[in-house]
Amino acid sequence: MIISKDNEKIKYINKLKQKKHRDKENKFLVFGDDLILEAKKHDVIIEVYTSNPNKGGTLVSKELMKQLNYTVTPFDTLAICHKLLEKEPSSLILLLEDVQDPDNVGALLRSASAFNFTTVILSNKSADLYNDKTVRASKGALFDLNIIRTDVISKAEELKSLGYKLYITDVNGSESPKLAAKSVLVLGNEGSGVSTQMKELADESLTIKTSNVESLNVNVAGSILMYEWSKL
Repeated sequence: MIISKDNEKIKYINKLKQKKHRDKENKFLVFGDDLILEAKKHDVIIEVYTSNPNKGGTLVSKELMKQLNYTVTPFDTLAICHKLLEKEPSSLILLLEDVQDPDNVGALLRSASAFNFTTVILSNKSADLYNDKTVRASKGALFDLNIIRTDVISKAEELKSLGYKLYITDVNGSESPKLAAKSVLVLGNEGSGVSTQMKELADESLTIKTSNVESLNVNVAGSILMYEWSKL
């Protein structure tokens, strides 16, 4: 059993709680049985650590495991995982331009998986995919998706050259657009929305008619649009 915080493996896990080290090592952490099970299904687990002697993995003390956790109520198991590999884009794509709240990004990943937007593109200023909040909010959906982080303006131009149509959200947009077979739904920053450059690239604007409220949270709006898209 590992009991010292100065143990080299414990030091390494603590480093992976920081984005710069996740990026350098190309690895990330997942906590809890449910996420670890999803990671196992996708064969990305490197090592498992646990404070529960009845579970598989390297045994660590409960006090150490509590220190390694992000949450107030600690999980008793964690895993070090390889980051996910990028693949060719699907016909339906969700593009997040500077969506900065990790809870929003994680929830949108879950909706994207549910409604067959199996490729998600993140701008360089969007929340870190491997932030613990993003991972937990996705409820494991990130393992089912092809997720690409890149310069989204250049990527949008590339996708348009490949025959994709770009759709942005706007209060003056259409409630019943003609949707193309190869489509990109673009969601913008929580405060400022999509950029002027992205608006200029867009083929059409979408809107969700609401009563009593001026606008919806980007997670809610994106989930509604993807759901409506899935019915077509």
